[in-house]
Amino acid sequence: MPDRFEITHKDVFGRIGKLTTPHGPIETPTLLPVVNPNAALVAPEEMRQFGAAALMTNAYIIYRNPRLKGAALSGGVHQLLGFDGPIMTDSGSFQLSTYGRIEIRSEEIVAFQRDIGSDIGTPIDIPTPPDVSFERALRELNVTLERIREATTCCGAEMLLAAPIQGSTHLDLRERHARLLSKLNADVYPIGAVVPLMESYRYADLSSVIMACKAGLALDKPVHLFGAGHPMMFALAVALGCDLFDSAAYALYARGGRYLTASGTHQLNDLAYLPCSCPVCAAGDPKLTERELAEHNLWVSFAELKTIKQAIIDGHLWELVERRCRYPALLQALRTILKSCASFEAIEPLKCSSLYTSTESAERPDVARFLKKLNNLELTGRVLITTNRKKTRDMEHEFDTTLLMKAPFGAYPQELAETYPIGQSEVPDPDYASTKSAVRNLIELIRSKNLEATFAYDDKWNRDDLIELSSYATLLPL
Repeated sequence: MPDRFEITHKDVFGRIGKLTTPHGPIETPTLLPVVNPNAALVAPEEMRQFGAAALMTNAYIIYRNPRLKGAALSGGVHQLLGFDGPIMTDSGSFQLSTYGRIEIRSEEIVAFQRDIGSDIGTPIDIPTPPDVSFERALRELNVTLERIREATTCCGAEMLLAAPIQGSTHLDLRERHARLLSKLNADVYPIGAVVPLMESYRYADLSSVIMACKAGLALDKPVHLFGAGHPMMFALAVALGCDLFDSAAYALYARGGRYLTASGTHQLNDLAYLPCSCPVCAAGDPKLTERELAEHNLWVSFAELKTIKQAIIDGHLWELVERRCRYPALLQALRTILKSCASFEAIEPLKCSSLYTSTESAERPDVARFLKKLNNLELTGRVLITTNRKKTRDMEHEFDTTLLMKAPFGAYPQELAETYPIGQSEVPDPDYASTKSAVRNLIELIRSKNLEATFAYDDKWNRDDLIELSSYATLLPL
């Protein structure tokens, strides 16, 4: 079978790709708006104007309604919805998680999705909620795995198969399940049962789950984050390697009078001005109808995805993530993933763009890679590390080597001053985290090279860090 997913640009774990389906390609990352086949707030045929290249609908709802079922079997799901682009169908797992049971077997609903012409079909996975016992998560994961195996035999030659990754909040199970699924003949790999984490703002746990799933999957597999529809978390999820999102949030939030932005959610009644220039908001009247609010939520969602794609092309996805993760729960998630910076550094593309450092930047992949390269330096004898070379030029002849110092990187040779990331980084006022990172990195360099070091410093460096550094270097205030 030819490869259906082609990656064209990469940054961090994020990528721009093309997923080939029977009804045309889907450029990722993108959102698949969920359309209710019974009552759509925004008609499917209108979705393209907002930027939607593909939709998602519920095959189980269609199957249970005799009128919809007959129309779908006779004319196909695309004719039923009036949408000629790719359509992904859910199997009824949402109803299973909500009501505890559904009246159809997995292989039956997979065959039904195939027969109505779905582009991407889904078996009935068991959506194991967060925080359940390991035994329950493993038991339900095994049921999901068996159903996916069955689905590979009845999905047909045309329909792409989604293989949901389960395992609750047990990260080892998530990684194990992803590794097993990578060996099957599937096309898309959704991360399932994470809506409860998003609803309770447990973005740190969500990030850990995504990273565990990615650790088990081959890097060229397209990843779908089930139920994710808020634009404020798209950048973080894309940076972690998610390619597809689906949600009815645009409509559900509109029904509750909630106005989406890339930085959070507002109650429409609280807004005197609309902070958006989409066609709905450009008129300036903050009294939007429910339909208009749903349209705005779609516009802002797809605008954010365009922003993310450009950031990937420019090599600035990490900076965008840092700007977006100002909401406390998202900031906690960002700090959580930085603990696994080594895995990001391994796949981070080489760059030559600008780098603006912030509190979280001290642990970013670019810094980790720079420090790794520094280990290749051959340093011997007496070494001067200076934060202000103008003030130390007269004494440099007393040392065998002079290194410069910059937060959050640490020490570096003068020859690297104009190279990335040193020369392209902006550190106007190093904060506590950045200076602490620089001192920690300097200590590691001194220890690893067994250097006889002198640190000449100005007043920007933290006293406690200097006390720690004094055990490894002679301190020289400037």
